[in-house]
Amino acid sequence: MGELFDIIRGLVFEERYVIGQHASERLEERGIMEWQVVVGLADGSLLVERPEAKPNPAVEVRQSLADGTEIKAVWSHLSQSGVAKLVTVHFFDEE
Repeated sequence: MGELFDIIRGLVFEERYVIGQHASERLEERGIMEWQVVVGLADGSLLVERPEAKPNPAVEVRQSLADGTEIKAVWSHLSQSGVAKLVTVHFFDEE
């Protein structure tokens, strides 16, 4: 476990990522800046890896924002495009 997570982190580190429409809306609703989620991935911890997820393999990651608030971010791997995609973010007390 962790191979998909490493691929996604590598793509984000190389700035080969996109922010999905849903994620963009959730970021705005929650007052989270995109850069915080992107930067936070480097120190994030893998919660779940779903290589068989449809339409794209995905990981759920526990990340911290600049102020220390923890969030769960869902990232996917768009293998045909060779990019990572931020799918959604939420606070843990929203689950």
